[in-house]
Amino acid sequence: QVQVEESGGGLVQAGGSLRLSCAASGSIFSIEALGWYRQAPGNQRELVAEITSGSATNYADNVKGRFTISRDNAQNTVYLQMNSLKPEDTAIYFCSADVRLRATPRFTFRYWGQGTQVTVSS
Repeated sequence: QVQVEESGGGLVQAGGSLRLSCAASGSIFSIEALGWYRQAPGNQRELVAEITSGSATNYADNVKGRFTISRDNAQNTVYLQMNSLKPEDTAIYFCSADVRLRATPRFTFRYWGQGTQVTVSS
């Protein structure tokens, strides 16, 4: 099986920065896309940023220029550097990993972390 664990959330003032980390571990053959999603109270989960195995990136319009996603393939880790944070960035941030398992390398499965809270005060 695969475990996905986020870290790095917390409370920050508007204009501040946070760096989220997410590590995948377990019976991994390879990891395709990695992503960060967020969910604020009363809202649906939304994509924040994603990065492919070839390091192509995609960002939500409301974080472009402020957030940067990156990955370390050797460590099966993805990062989200968040700068110029705004109160509307407050949410639980979830990491997703599209994984090929050692037992079934032809298929890709998406795994989710438990989430990490990010709170931005005004």
